[in-house]
Amino acid sequence: MIKLELVFSVLVFVVWVYTLIEVLSTPGTTMRMLPKPAWVVVVLLFPLLGSAAWFVLGRPEGRRPTGAYERSAPAYPEYDRPGRAAATDPERDEEFLRQVRARAEEQRKRHELERRRREAGEA
Repeated sequence: MIKLELVFSVLVFVVWVYTLIEVLSTPGTTMRMLPKPAWVVVVLLFPLLGSAAWFVLGRPEGRRPTGAYERSAPAYPEYDRPGRAAATDPERDEEFLRQVRARAEEQRKRHELERRRREAGEA
């Protein structure tokens, strides 16, 4: 019987700590029902009920907000995963793409020149 109580106590403690960390790390503007300080007090004073209330009533709905370097609306489904980096400065992005195109064109020209040399050497 004591082992069951110990397991239950440890489980409640783990859920309580997880909930407290989640309440503290969630932006206050996305919380439902109560302001952030009130949720912290509720979870601190009532570990089991406060945690349950947070998951049912206070936790933000839907997907988590995107980070500063994540795409908000991906153009392709394969890019729709959390943490995917996205360009934040369109001018720098265009400059990078220009450099990539120039390098690719230079490689194409070298390859074509090399191919012509091989063909001339074989003939």
